[in-house]
Amino acid sequence: MSSAARKIRLLMLLRRNGVNSTDVLRAMELIPREVFVPPTFHDQAYEDTALPIGHGQTISQPMVVGLMTQALQLSDRLKVLEIGTGSGYQAAVLAKIARRVYTIERHRPLLAEAEGRFQALRLHNITARHGDGMRGWPQAAPFERILVTAGGGMDPPPDLMDQLAVGGIMVIPLGADRRSLHVVRLRKTETGVEREQLWPVRFVPLLPAVPAEPGQAAPGQGGMERGDMPPPALIPPDFSDVIHQRA
Repeated sequence: MSSAARKIRLLMLLRRNGVNSTDVLRAMELIPREVFVPPTFHDQAYEDTALPIGHGQTISQPMVVGLMTQALQLSDRLKVLEIGTGSGYQAAVLAKIARRVYTIERHRPLLAEAEGRFQALRLHNITARHGDGMRGWPQAAPFERILVTAGGGMDPPPDLMDQLAVGGIMVIPLGADRRSLHVVRLRKTETGVEREQLWPVRFVPLLPAVPAEPGQAAPGQGGMERGDMPPPALIPPDFSDVIHQRA
């Protein structure tokens, strides 16, 4: 089967399983997923599966990317902050819909690889940086949309909430522990925050600070790296056993 045929088959699968936004489907059609995976896995680029991208990380299943992007309710007038660049695939999909995308990555090698892909694909509306995602990007705030692809606690990080514009939406996994999380859509209003629980999910935790460079200890680093934990699972309403780590 050709790459084009595999892509069509994948888009049909996404539609059948709840990704019905034409903007999201078009963005995922336009972004060549094979660019974001190692050459060894090019023949699997349009399978609905997570694939390794090096540095102990994976590119998310297309279903996960589609559902999370759709939950943001994007338009071409909006500025988006993404926490966790990974391979850059999720940011690239966002960039085909939103006006501007800001993305933060803790792992410097992944960030460098992602930025090279953005340049090659001429995605000039993405700005990326290496840093602590829990602190957000105050210099570029406020953001109309924020997407977080790691599990928070019962509430989102205060810095991210502060950087969300009034009327804006944040999509983030929240819960008491990693095994009882839900993807939550938060809408900031003049008087508070409206909270909508979407679907159950298991994610690795959202960690502070950045990983240590080789031979160094990361100041203030706590918890475990993603590679120390089993792949988390996202379980949307219409399908199960979806594996997700990084976009």
